[in-house]
Amino acid sequence: MKNIPKITATLLISLLFAACTNTKIAKDQGQGAGDFRVMFYNVENLFDTVDDPEKKDEEFTPEGNKHWNEDHYKKKLSNISQVITAVGGWDAPAIVGLCEVENLKVLEDLTNYTGLSKLKYSIVHKESPDNRGIDVALLYRKDVVEPISYKAIPVKLGDAGTRPTRDILYFKGVFKRADTIHFFVNHWPSRYGGHLESAPKRMKAALALHHVVDSILSLNANANIIITGDFNDDPEDESLVTGLGAVDPAAAKESRLYNLSAQYKKPGVRGSLKYKGNWNVFDQFVVSSGLLNGKGKLKTAVSASHIFYGLPENEFLLEVDDRYQGLQPNRTYWGRTYHDGFSDHLPVYLDLFKN
Repeated sequence: MKNIPKITATLLISLLFAACTNTKIAKDQGQGAGDFRVMFYNVENLFDTVDDPEKKDEEFTPEGNKHWNEDHYKKKLSNISQVITAVGGWDAPAIVGLCEVENLKVLEDLTNYTGLSKLKYSIVHKESPDNRGIDVALLYRKDVVEPISYKAIPVKLGDAGTRPTRDILYFKGVFKRADTIHFFVNHWPSRYGGHLESAPKRMKAALALHHVVDSILSLNANANIIITGDFNDDPEDESLVTGLGAVDPAAAKESRLYNLSAQYKKPGVRGSLKYKGNWNVFDQFVVSSGLLNGKGKLKTAVSASHIFYGLPENEFLLEVDDRYQGLQPNRTYWGRTYHDGFSDHLPVYLDLFKN
């Protein structure tokens, strides 16, 4: 693992340029770049190369149909490290939510043997019942965030024989010299089998999360809550709007939860992933009204929520879409063909400000 490359000089120069650019944009908007930055990234199948007999991970082994090997694995870790570093700009993200990670080992390799090693990220992870073995996880900078507790929230799909899905990861912590935060990392059931046919599964995930969020807000109506992840639904879909109760802030409808990512579901606007020529916004940030309205020691804004495409002068997470035109995420695999990219999803990030 020691051969994984550190951050390159070219990328470092780009990051410095990006940080200066971001500072200028923030000043033009009348606010700083944020006191704390949090992000989420679906990293597209971060598997090690070892076959786990209890998981359906055979394709991500040297003998599997994807011919996943140690070189591919090291490059994948390096790419993820590069993205997290680039999203942070001057200052690495305080919290990083991740999904499609196989186990604790890949998280330890990511934080110990890449350019992230100097940042001393701590790991929060629990094994999920997903058949393929992909989990959600969270990294936090212990110099910025003090942990209080965490737990896995099971999503019970009900029917016997139904493939189990990922748990929701709940993390409670304190931003030092600021306030308590409730952070949820999600990876809701996919659209496999069809959008409408699979919708009830995502509704069950939404209701499981809604129940926990309600219990927090019943104790403190102004609690700072951040809900993020790959929801496999867009912001206007029923699971988000009705099941979770997250509304578009632009609708001017009073709610306890607001979906800051609704701003990207517009014609001509890139989303966080692209399928058959159409952009979707599956990777989102939903926040509590107390956090959006700045009722406590922390606040955020609709304009503080972003999809990250790369650096201002080099959107390295995108490539030309030869089939459907325009651009698309630069992913790791196309079917069984190794593509040497980053992920089929783009990362999202949110800035928080101290009151």
